[in-house]
Amino acid sequence: MTIQKIDTLYTAVATAENGRDGRVSSDDGQLDVVVNPPKSMGGSGAGTNPEQLFAAGYSACFQGALGVVARKEKADISGSTVTARVSIGKSEAGGFGLEVELEVSIPNVDAATAKDLLEKAHQVCPYSNATRGNIKVELSVV
Repeated sequence: MTIQKIDTLYTAVATAENGRDGRVSSDDGQLDVVVNPPKSMGGSGAGTNPEQLFAAGYSACFQGALGVVARKEKADISGSTVTARVSIGKSEAGGFGLEVELEVSIPNVDAATAKDLLEKAHQVCPYSNATRGNIKVELSVV
């Protein structure tokens, strides 16, 4: 697999302390959260967790990509939402892996247009490009 070079526009910096049972903060102070494993994984569930943070980032990024595509296609995506479900589990190869489901609602377009926009956004979104071929990402229009 070839790794593509990018023309960097922005670099986010975050530091974790104590892994999944600690704290994560960004260098600019905009993000500072307690992280704990969810109860279903034996943790306290008192804070957020890496999967929730990934879901938040992916859904926001995908919504942005949807906006880029919609502007080009002159489609009305007002009132649209993107819900990301990020699952963690034991992988067949050993260790742990992730799976993602993206549910997109675009109320102001027909189902065929929504599906087309969704597929095109999946080609534009940096998170989709980063995960493509690495983890299962399921797309659905709701």
